[in-house]
Amino acid sequence: MDYITHLRSMVGNENVIMVVAGAFVFDSDGKLLLQQRTDNAQWGLPGGFMELGENITDAARREVQEETGLHLEQLELFGIYSGPEYDKTFANGDQVSLVQVLFTCKRYSGELVTSNDESLKNEFFHLDSLRENIFTEHQVFIEDLVTKQILPIVK
Repeated sequence: MDYITHLRSMVGNENVIMVVAGAFVFDSDGKLLLQQRTDNAQWGLPGGFMELGENITDAARREVQEETGLHLEQLELFGIYSGPEYDKTFANGDQVSLVQVLFTCKRYSGELVTSNDESLKNEFFHLDSLRENIFTEHQVFIEDLVTKQILPIVK
């Protein structure tokens, strides 16, 4: 039983703090990797929930690898996002207060998986020609990336 399933077996749908790890992954041409999600067909950053026993960089690496097939090398902290504006209620009624930790990565290995159970598509895009159908919850992250704020961002 994974951590989230175990936690939910004890607290039901009650609000819990969950940590999310993800990454802005860039190819050698400076293009950004986006994942078209299977749950809503929107484009966003690869990432997901941290498990017990992981540190935050391991969680980001695991999630990106599961969703894209890429093995991330050096990670740099991009930002930490938290607060009521990142609270969410899932379709099943589960409530979460998210702490989202994002990294940037310019070095990776492996072959990009074009699709799998979590990704309809995985593709690299130039920053000036990103998809319009960006996952609503990731729009603020991408806006912060494009505006090149002083890093790391802590909100």
